[in-house]
Amino acid sequence: MLLQVTRSKPHQSLASTLGNLTKHFQSTTTNTMKEIKTKKLTNPSSPLNPDTKCSSSVKSTPEIEKKYVHRVYDAIAPHFSATRFAKWPKVSAFLNNLPSGSVILDAGCGNGKYLGLNPNCFFIGCDISAPLIQICSDRGHEVFVADAVNLPYRSSLADAAISIAVLHHLSTESRRKKAIDELIRTVKKGGHVLITVWAVEQEDRSLLNKWTPLTDKYLEEWIGPGSPRIRSSSSVTLESIPETEVSVSQEEEVKDFGNLSLGEEGMESEFKEDRERERERQQEYFVPWHLPYHRAEVSGASVGAVENGLARKDDQKGAIVYDRYYHVFGEGELERLVCGMKNAVIVDQFFDKSNWCVILQKTSC
Repeated sequence: MLLQVTRSKPHQSLASTLGNLTKHFQSTTTNTMKEIKTKKLTNPSSPLNPDTKCSSSVKSTPEIEKKYVHRVYDAIAPHFSATRFAKWPKVSAFLNNLPSGSVILDAGCGNGKYLGLNPNCFFIGCDISAPLIQICSDRGHEVFVADAVNLPYRSSLADAAISIAVLHHLSTESRRKKAIDELIRTVKKGGHVLITVWAVEQEDRSLLNKWTPLTDKYLEEWIGPGSPRIRSSSSVTLESIPETEVSVSQEEEVKDFGNLSLGEEGMESEFKEDRERERERQQEYFVPWHLPYHRAEVSGASVGAVENGLARKDDQKGAIVYDRYYHVFGEGELERLVCGMKNAVIVDQFFDKSNWCVILQKTSC
């Protein structure tokens, strides 16, 4: 099956792009489109992406992402998809304002809720999770299984690209930068890229109390200050850790710190301020996903995940609990990742629904 789009008045640039895509796929594969959609394309020398040049350290997926991002979304895909249908107004506005006939890439498309949002444009998508890509494929979308840091598309393929809630799942700064590089590479000169990431400055601060900060046990697997940057050769096995359901009470804080008398309110206050400052500096979290037992039965992955310590049972809530890795972004961090890039500029930046967002424009090829 070849890529096809039905229009009453085909846009010239779209027709040209589709023609190139057709020749491209004809020359690189004899598989059916169904087979193409479900095949994982991670070979850096793939003819789909002859321009890819990626260092092995960036290209190699850290264990924390494999265990706490890839495997999690593979296991929760049907339930995750059932909860992901509402479109963010800012993302919808970006897509609906693109010229008719634009080719749009959704890198990290999830269940494909944005694919086809603008009926006058042509959408292609990819995601690291094969079960989510299968959902997209069953809905008739043109999709691939692919890594965000090694996109299987030729340069200047799309008129625009979006990356919605994806970069915060990448555990090193170099991988996050590479993912942005890839988005810019795939769009044409003058094209736009919309990126959104979770913010550490959550509008509902109580959410942070339900997330589990990565402890030193996890952070020691990287070398470098602040946000993890370079993986060390540590062979420490990652394990699921208990979810923090509620904030620690004031009484428990006092017990943990020591037997403070009522006359030591100043010390207690200083201790609480230290904890608050530490919370504000924290950017690496495990965020729980509760997969109801009746949903878990649909996927055999949950049984193995519990047995291997990658998930845990919560009989009180009647769910299998998976921990998802997140690096939440601080104010200005996303812009700093882009500032050093010579072929793109920031044309807009904003805070929306506890997310930091930027719109980039590609300035040169």
